[in-house]
Amino acid sequence: MARGAEGDERAFQVLVERWERPVFAFLVRMLGSREEAQDVGQETFLRLCRQARRYQARGQFRSWLFRIAGNLARSRLRRRKIIRWVTFERPLHDQPANSPPIGADLEREELRNLLMAAIDQLPERQRQTILLRHDLGMSQREIAATLGTSESAVESLLQRGLGALKRKLGDQWATENS
Repeated sequence: MARGAEGDERAFQVLVERWERPVFAFLVRMLGSREEAQDVGQETFLRLCRQARRYQARGQFRSWLFRIAGNLARSRLRRRKIIRWVTFERPLHDQPANSPPIGADLEREELRNLLMAAIDQLPERQRQTILLRHDLGMSQREIAATLGTSESAVESLLQRGLGALKRKLGDQWATENS
């Protein structure tokens, strides 16, 4: 970032090459649309370039980058007033050759579908916190920096979100299997 702020275009190119895939995956899950994720991803990196001089290396770059991406995604979601999430599962054609037969994981597929439906119903901040933690593997400190909040607030968001998922999944699982 320091080199980029000084006008080194190659430094920005390296940052984009390193971070475009994780940012895109995060945005696809936030927005539910590959096309919108591409648009918001481009805007994320444009803002990264524009704000390079304001970047201060006090925290982790990853937190700062995902804060920009998350803020842009939430703005997009607020504008369209529809919040959708895509599944975490890979398409069948992306399954490795040594994976179990397609029919062997039906119960697991049901649970995954129930989980996705339950995540759809979480409040926006809880959804984002769970995504950052479980999908991107961020620490609570990184999530706090990304969301601009405290670690205790992140802990609370995770506990409330996971508790709501547990209750919802229990209710859905009981309903579907009765």
